[in-house]
Amino acid sequence: MLLDIKRFHSKPKIAVHKFSSCDGCQLAFLNAGQQLLALSDMLDIIHFVEAGPINPEEPVDIAFIEGSVSTSEEAERIDMVRKNSQFLVTIGACATSGGIQALRNINDVNEWTKSVYAQPEFIESLSTATPIAKHVRVDLEIWGCPINSYQILSAIRALLFGVIPYQEQDKVCLECKRMHNTCVMVAKGAPCMGPVTQTGCGAICPSMGRDCYACYGPAEQINGQSLGQRIQGLGYQPEQVARKFAFINNAAPSFAQASETMQEAQS
Repeated sequence: MLLDIKRFHSKPKIAVHKFSSCDGCQLAFLNAGQQLLALSDMLDIIHFVEAGPINPEEPVDIAFIEGSVSTSEEAERIDMVRKNSQFLVTIGACATSGGIQALRNINDVNEWTKSVYAQPEFIESLSTATPIAKHVRVDLEIWGCPINSYQILSAIRALLFGVIPYQEQDKVCLECKRMHNTCVMVAKGAPCMGPVTQTGCGAICPSMGRDCYACYGPAEQINGQSLGQRIQGLGYQPEQVARKFAFINNAAPSFAQASETMQEAQS
């Protein structure tokens, strides 16, 4: 798929918008350091509150969105962002699949706020936290919790050349094999999510002897039921397995289905 780069300004304009999130994915820009400075010579950063520029309503060529839609204000604001953007990119688990805050979707959010805040009536929140794609058209999703600078820089470079960025679809297990890591599921009996998670992190956790937490979301054509049964074989209850799928990317359809299957097995 080619982009109509003729519609870009002579010096492309980008914006980085924050919704409900922890700011970790925005740091992928700031952590780029010198490369970010070089990038600023190629384009104009119109809106990026964490870095300084504030101009949320100016039309841009590329808008990056961090965070899920969790308030009524955000539900209105994302429509404005979509209208003012030629190309919209979601970055990170919160924007692509609701993130950890989407755990509220399977519980009573009012009960949660009452248990945490002394005056819950002042908390304005929707009963659900949803991915950006549930509200507006999304042109590209970059998965990760958080994403890294390489993902951001390579995506921008590809978009400036008028092509959709290449995204790896390998599973974390393949990354471990390439790095000659010992399988933590086989060697330690750890409930690793590597067989169903797409790579992108460089298999950080398994490289440190820990099981994968599925930060980078579901890989293509996963078999969640099979992995769930394998983890049960390690001594874990179906409810515990369900929580593995319903952790960071719980609103991703394939993970949500696997989690639901495990919960049904528990009952």
